[in-house]
Amino acid sequence: MPLTGSSTVPVQAAEPPTKKRKINAAEQKYYAVRAGFKPGVYTSWAICQQQITGFKGAQFKSFLSYDDASAFVAGRNPTSSTSDSKSPRFYGVAVGRKPGVYTEWFAAQEAIVGWKGPKYKKFETRAEAEAFVKSYSNLAMLAGPLVPEAEGNDGDGAEEPPAKKAKKAAKPTSSRSGVEVVYTDGSSLGNGRVGATAGVGVYFGEGDPRNISERLPGETQTNQRAELTAILRALETVNLAQDLEIRTDSKYSIQCVTEWYINWEKNGWKTRAGPVKNQDLVQLVRDKIEEREANGGRTQFIWVKGHDTDQGNIAADRLAVAGAMQ
Repeated sequence: MPLTGSSTVPVQAAEPPTKKRKINAAEQKYYAVRAGFKPGVYTSWAICQQQITGFKGAQFKSFLSYDDASAFVAGRNPTSSTSDSKSPRFYGVAVGRKPGVYTEWFAAQEAIVGWKGPKYKKFETRAEAEAFVKSYSNLAMLAGPLVPEAEGNDGDGAEEPPAKKAKKAAKPTSSRSGVEVVYTDGSSLGNGRVGATAGVGVYFGEGDPRNISERLPGETQTNQRAELTAILRALETVNLAQDLEIRTDSKYSIQCVTEWYINWEKNGWKTRAGPVKNQDLVQLVRDKIEEREANGGRTQFIWVKGHDTDQGNIAADRLAVAGAMQ
């Protein structure tokens, strides 16, 4: 819930922790939104997300102190060391709008959100972050340009269909002609490497309580699993009888659950290269689609160009990246 805010929209009165709450004060996090739809201090991460998702240039940070959170919202640097961080964190952005090392996540986020194939990672020391950024700059001088969509491949041998001509960007919308429209996306920080962390993003619209930003469950933290899981979460969220249009930039996911699964089932979920990767998720998505069909709900998939101008896709990407950081 909002505790302070510069918006003229009525909000609940701000009250710093009282003596009665002093015992639990150390456990309370305060989410400060300096730039967003409704700047202010929030005690709920979910509500904070509603203020920043889809907002260009959003600035936000969590604190353990109400006063520090308020200072951040007002544009001042907190005077105490009670921000939600036991030690400094350094975010290395090797490939993005502005490569470099950042000490604030929202600043690093601005350098990667909307950028095609960003490469970034969190470190405990500045030296490690700088080495990470430098390693990519050295590789860039040795290697040629990436094959389009190559950054979305987990290296499991699955082929993606040729890229189609991008459709004109569309504004996010909750429904169109009785069809529920939702954007899904997945993100994996350090995709394909040991220690990777992945997140899931589902975007129904600005401020929609059904929006999802969460960490990908399981040991395998790949981009492809995150993409498929995002689709599954969208299917689980919408009423079974409601017609649904899922917009995603993952051609791999679309092909898995609309075409490839047919031959995979016939062949016992095996390919020439071995067992089908992500079989569990593909089957779960197919089960949900068929359950929806049995209840009168149609499911359609639309491919959108990732990291481009589609605001719904950009918002879903933000949610997925935030989920990977949890």
